[in-house]
Amino acid sequence: MSQTILIIGGGIAGLCAAITLQELGMKVKVYEKNNEPTITGAGIIIAPNALEALKPYNISDDIIRQGNPSDGFHILSDRGRTLTQLSVPSEYGSLHSLHRKDLHHILLSALPPDTVEWGKRFVRIDQNDNHARVSFNDGSQAVGDLVVAADGIHSYIRTQLLQKDTYRYAGYTCWRGVISAEDLPGLSDRFIETWGTKGRFGIVPLPKNKVYWYALINARQSDTSIANYSAKDLHRLFQNYHDPIPTLLSKTTTHDMIHRDIIDIEPMERFYSGRVVFIGDAAHAITPNMGQGACQAIEDARILAECIRTQSNHREVFTDYDARRRKRIIQISNQSWKIGKMAQSESFLFTSVRDRLMKHTPKMFYRKQALSLYKFQL
Repeated sequence: MSQTILIIGGGIAGLCAAITLQELGMKVKVYEKNNEPTITGAGIIIAPNALEALKPYNISDDIIRQGNPSDGFHILSDRGRTLTQLSVPSEYGSLHSLHRKDLHHILLSALPPDTVEWGKRFVRIDQNDNHARVSFNDGSQAVGDLVVAADGIHSYIRTQLLQKDTYRYAGYTCWRGVISAEDLPGLSDRFIETWGTKGRFGIVPLPKNKVYWYALINARQSDTSIANYSAKDLHRLFQNYHDPIPTLLSKTTTHDMIHRDIIDIEPMERFYSGRVVFIGDAAHAITPNMGQGACQAIEDARILAECIRTQSNHREVFTDYDARRRKRIIQISNQSWKIGKMAQSESFLFTSVRDRLMKHTPKMFYRKQALSLYKFQL
């Protein structure tokens, strides 16, 4: 099935879709609203399921070579005591952390230089039985057989076609940052996440002697007083947590922090509309509690390509894609939402019981969950 495919959005989902579809011989063009490769964000973790999905395209090796490996996450109390270890099954390999801009560079490098058109902000889509026409803010248009909507959680394409709000505020807000790993007492090479009644704090070592951190606290949505927190404010909040959290925050500047409320979207009733198929956050933005947002976008891209390879027309492609993705996405989305609620509890009684249960939960229970989460299946 020879197709001209327009991809709206040049983030992880859009670039991975371009890579997988070009491999099939499709004529692919990516349209990105930014005028150049401008990546906001901090660290990112690529799990074994995403590495497996990218394996045929010689990208996994680059991620492994440039990333920092870990066998899983250690969950700690605010005093630094181990509550549990969420290990990656040894047969699946490792998690790999790297800066988001480095991952973006790896993906861009896998595409011909003229694949992405920059400075193309989506305005409108019109479609009929034969093609789809996309209009951009500069007055230009593009026509293709199919459109891949990869324009993120605030997808304008989804808004135009569905015309309803499916956002859910998780009840907590997040700061992220990257700093030098030098002179941080208590810093190890482990990926850790600390759970306490004041909030959650994650520490993920990155390559090049850097460390990625994130902090989550309960808050009202769009609370400007909390959104304006400085690094000193966060330090006061987490000053009694274990090392190296207080020192890490004391070495962070407010300018280097990124703040966002945590929201997801209810998975769409179906991941397509006419000649448009939705992937990544545009289809099913997930709370970050399982580290699977980018990984599921990567799975989307690979499976969409497989559906195009095996089906004869776009209706069969999209129906097949939806059927293959729906159960897994809903399961991960719901599980991530529940983990966030459990992890963000401020109740001393609840957290005491929770922590005790986590310490005594059999390792086989966590292994069974990990086997399901980290297995990529076409």
